[in-house]
Amino acid sequence: MPIGDIPLLEHWLQILQTTGCHRILVNLHYHAEIVAGFLDRPRFAGWVDRVFEPDLLGTAGTIRKNINYFCGHPLLLVHADNWCQCNFSSFIEYHQNARPTHCPITMMTFDTDVPESCGIVVTDDLGVVISFHEKIANPPSRRANAAVYLLEPEVLDWLVRHPDVTDFSTQVLPQYINRIATWHNTGIHRDIGTPSALFKAQQDPLPPKYWAEADDWQQWFLHHPVRQAIKNHQSRD
Repeated sequence: MPIGDIPLLEHWLQILQTTGCHRILVNLHYHAEIVAGFLDRPRFAGWVDRVFEPDLLGTAGTIRKNINYFCGHPLLLVHADNWCQCNFSSFIEYHQNARPTHCPITMMTFDTDVPESCGIVVTDDLGVVISFHEKIANPPSRRANAAVYLLEPEVLDWLVRHPDVTDFSTQVLPQYINRIATWHNTGIHRDIGTPSALFKAQQDPLPPKYWAEADDWQQWFLHHPVRQAIKNHQSRD
């Protein structure tokens, strides 16, 4: 899915590269061959790996399946269907040096315009999550889970001990109530899972391009029917 002239996934990889994350694992399933072709570009060689799941294991199941990849280090877990722009270095710095010490998870949050369609969180005075409200009518606030997390190794160890757990949001997070710190994104955060949200994202300011040169894959992408359809929609507006 394009945001401007490049795919959303490339925006995420650019964020992670500029923030200092140099080992990335991308999970493939839907349209795996297209995504694999995108990742085969020289700019991603040596630091972006991929794993293919013929049958989806769930967000928690994927982490457990690839536990050796993370080698006991903190893990940044990103649901990459979100369009996010913020001070990512500050997010990491908060987790490393400022979060409450009893919290092995830091969750990014944002204020949503459609709280009934999001997972809404309630926090205490320290910003620690004390309750969740998952896609309910009339939720208590607009403060939403951004589905971007930093996890300490103990969370991965918990996943290994609970092999039946498959979903991170609904099965893991509830186990860590009162032990999840939050960092609030005051910049851009959108779930682009609907056409209207994808169209809105095209109006957002774009970050500078980390890879300025347009390679052969980029030239192919610029003429892709999905991107052309979005450009046509913008022209009509």
